[in-house]
Amino acid sequence: MEEGREYKDTVQKLFTFIEESPSQYHAVDTMRKHLEAAGYEQLLESGAWKLKSGGKYYVIRSGSSLIAFRIPAQDSQNYCGFQIVASHSDSPSFKIKTNPEMNVEEHYVKLNVEKYGGMLCAPWFDRPLSVAGRLIVKENNRLVTKLVNVDRDLVMIPNLAIHMNREANKGYDYNIQKDMLPLYGCGEAKGKFMKQIAEAANVKEDAILASDLFLYNRMKGSIWGACEEFISSPKLDDLQCAFSSLEAFLQSEEPLPSENVQANEQSEVDGKNVINGKSIPVHCVFDNEEVGSGTKQGAASTFLADTLIRINHAMGRDEAGYRQSIANSFMLSADNAHGVHPNHTDKACPTNRPYPGNGVVIKYSANQKYTTDAVSAAVFEEICNRANVPYQIYVNRSDILGGSTLGNISTTQVPVNTVDIGLAQLAMHSPYETGSVKDTDYMIQAMKTFFEASVRQTEDGYELNFL
Repeated sequence: MEEGREYKDTVQKLFTFIEESPSQYHAVDTMRKHLEAAGYEQLLESGAWKLKSGGKYYVIRSGSSLIAFRIPAQDSQNYCGFQIVASHSDSPSFKIKTNPEMNVEEHYVKLNVEKYGGMLCAPWFDRPLSVAGRLIVKENNRLVTKLVNVDRDLVMIPNLAIHMNREANKGYDYNIQKDMLPLYGCGEAKGKFMKQIAEAANVKEDAILASDLFLYNRMKGSIWGACEEFISSPKLDDLQCAFSSLEAFLQSEEPLPSENVQANEQSEVDGKNVINGKSIPVHCVFDNEEVGSGTKQGAASTFLADTLIRINHAMGRDEAGYRQSIANSFMLSADNAHGVHPNHTDKACPTNRPYPGNGVVIKYSANQKYTTDAVSAAVFEEICNRANVPYQIYVNRSDILGGSTLGNISTTQVPVNTVDIGLAQLAMHSPYETGSVKDTDYMIQAMKTFFEASVRQTEDGYELNFL
């Protein structure tokens, strides 16, 4: 095989996944299709759950968050704990306001938008954009969700010419209500926006009751650089991690039962019975990370806790069994990291300097914006060593305030040992971000090894067991 070809194949699959996911609702729907193709069955939060040994399931909340899991095929009631990978489906963008059309002197129609998340504004100018999201449509006596994607170049945010703002290159404070409104059409476009949205969704305009619509960048992903070592794409933060988690989850299907007999026994440690079976792998993708996670489908919600509790009960275990399984659980909070910038090397920590292409990044923060501690880092380092995957360290420069992510928020609901990880990228929160051609493959291999492991708490530490 051509050197590097396996990396490029993985990247092309990533690009396809991102193109199929122009909004968080599409990202979850894309994952749903992959899961169903692999034999996974949808569970409804509003219905009863009857789980079986060897069963494969997923559940969706609010159309934009998803949790998938597998029950061990043998001795399933005695599972060890949960091996959880959490990522997020949303990216910074502009949300289309209700009644969005704005007439400008009868010559232009622009769209009224508001900011979603903390984005770099300047890169949104002068590039082809379109609109995607979901509609709530009335069909007879039912309210039905319809995904919509206007799959063509539809709008653009034109820059103001340098001649009209000579100070533009000295820095500019963008006003979202004035500077960032996308141009939709000429005067003749008046009244057409929702008609086009309805046509794209194949519904009647008067059947649309409400919508959640977002702008997205139409530029496709690319592989570039002197040795084709870089990738650029929309939504690397965080669809690169969500894609990696899904791929690893599906690739880590357990071996046939005959190969696992020894892995599902009760061990006796210092006279106490300790469950030493396989763990339940959990692929978890939350929405609204970019706006603080404080929603019913965000990391601060009960979605993960509700799902794990229902698994526990459906498998016949009591409350004490749930607490035991949580103590024997581990989570990877997977959200991309800042790589050292070639033009601003001084912005990085002096001694911890992650670069694109150098492997998975372990993220630390003394103020617990990241959950990594000595225990969780050591466990993940062992996972990487087992997977033969390089890893590196990210810590903020001490005088620069960093962001936060999923781990420290979700563990307030599900208190499991957690390590914050990601892949090094440049231009985070731009509509076109940059990373390495190698790193998606590294992340998949590390996550696959993690999904195939169990992390069991002992009196003096933790024990890792691998399939």
